[in-house]
Amino acid sequence: MATKIALLQSNPIVGDINGNAVMIQKLANLAYESGAGFAVTTELAISGYPPRDLLLQDDFISRCHQVASDLESPIPILVGTPVPPIQDRSLPGNGVVRAGDSIREVTRKQLLPTYDVFDEARYFEADERPGIARTIAGVDVGVTICEDAWQHCGATPNDYDSDPIAQIAEWGRQGVLLDATVNLSASPYHADKSGVRIEVARSAASSLNHPFLLANQVGGNDDLLFDGRSIIAWPDGTAVVAPAWKEGVLVADLSDPSKCIWKGEGDLVHLSPNQEFNEGDNDLLDAVITGLSDYCRKSGIKKIVLGLSGGIDSALAACVASKAVGPDNVTGISMPSRHSSQHSIDDAKATAETLGINFLMYPIAKLHETADSELSNILENGNPVAGENLQARLRGLIVMAHANANGAMAIATGNKSELGQGYCTLYGDMAGGYAPLGDLYKMEVYALAREFNERIGAMAVNESTLTKPPSAELAPDQKDEDSLPPYPILDEILRLHIEDGLDATQLVEHGHELNVVNDVLTRLSRNEHKRWQMPPAPRVSKRAFGQGWRQPLAAKHDWRD
Repeated sequence: MATKIALLQSNPIVGDINGNAVMIQKLANLAYESGAGFAVTTELAISGYPPRDLLLQDDFISRCHQVASDLESPIPILVGTPVPPIQDRSLPGNGVVRAGDSIREVTRKQLLPTYDVFDEARYFEADERPGIARTIAGVDVGVTICEDAWQHCGATPNDYDSDPIAQIAEWGRQGVLLDATVNLSASPYHADKSGVRIEVARSAASSLNHPFLLANQVGGNDDLLFDGRSIIAWPDGTAVVAPAWKEGVLVADLSDPSKCIWKGEGDLVHLSPNQEFNEGDNDLLDAVITGLSDYCRKSGIKKIVLGLSGGIDSALAACVASKAVGPDNVTGISMPSRHSSQHSIDDAKATAETLGINFLMYPIAKLHETADSELSNILENGNPVAGENLQARLRGLIVMAHANANGAMAIATGNKSELGQGYCTLYGDMAGGYAPLGDLYKMEVYALAREFNERIGAMAVNESTLTKPPSAELAPDQKDEDSLPPYPILDEILRLHIEDGLDATQLVEHGHELNVVNDVLTRLSRNEHKRWQMPPAPRVSKRAFGQGWRQPLAAKHDWRD
């Protein structure tokens, strides 16, 4: 079988039906020029993934289906799109339409995930069997959609009643011989997931006894990231992986892995049967940059403004912003108070100068004195934290004023560790349209700052910022560790609890002190109301604050029990 199959690794904009169709056509033309006989898009490529409640609009479903069916292409395309409900059914399908030659529906998704960030049963009707696209450029292929492949090797937490890969394999044993199986995917990124996805592909290819091809979406949509890394796997475990974070076309030569080609930036990764996949040292940094960049591009945001304190978080946030929208479009504002150290002012300025971003200074001492005076009768006998938070809110006022006046978006600079402990001020440093570091633990922030310096060959985050004790500088000689455990310990407790689900007893069994665990989990629970109000943050961990974290607010529950 000489036909080559092209996987169109695309970065759609949710809701931009016509624009996504044009993008697919361009990639299909590139696939044709590269010798492919037919092409396969990613999951819901016409609508973009995830379209969420747009799927509740009947006209949106019908428009997606019509545009997908009308696609013009020099080669046939299997297009991922919402498809109208089957007769007597109320919900549409997550489907695949064959376009470019004989127009027809091929299949609908069988397995609808409802865990973590997924809620597909809210929108779609599940199908009962996978599809087959026969005689498409002389090839017979099985057709599956994303989650349909994950049940087979136990990579999903859901326990479905069916296994589409096993069904296709059984057809083969009954004489329905296929040349390959394809999977249209929008598999969200988190650190280390790429290796799991490759094992899914390898497991499917082994059971099917023919090549398995997975076309995965790339780019950021709201808080979800998609790393691409489309995959071709052979039954012996050989695999070819497309680059991460790049659009392009992976052209598969099923007879010879060495002849597969990539049309786009970056290079293919060729894996021998027992070789593990390494995401690379810069993957997490690329992820958060992609998240902010695509959020701005797809929302029409050209400029970013942030408070630049001289601390590690705002420094890294400025680095990410400079790559996301360009340094000329980023403004960092230093807003020292009477408690700010000179080295923090100097460090903020050094970061701005190295990055080449705009730098402004608005001291808040006079504003702070005025606010203190005007509110003295309220503050004098109250919690001292209320007085400290005035500074954060005054800074938020300045940043938001600058953003509004200049058509820019403010970004919040807090990290996951601080957000988990409530070390953030509502309507102060939490003000902003996006939180690029919101799913990074504190020690990851330090690591990415060093990686960024290495990447650009300069100290955008200088040695002072990297080595001084973390402090909000809202009170004299204040340090984070005055009331928090050291960040390596805090990060580990939070990660084990949030991502791995360990309770207090299990955390103690991991070597953490009971009183420290109790304090951390108590603060985590008490500050849920803040996280309900935080801006979206790019998901880079197994479980982020956001769609996959659904804790109650008005509840009585003690994690220490």
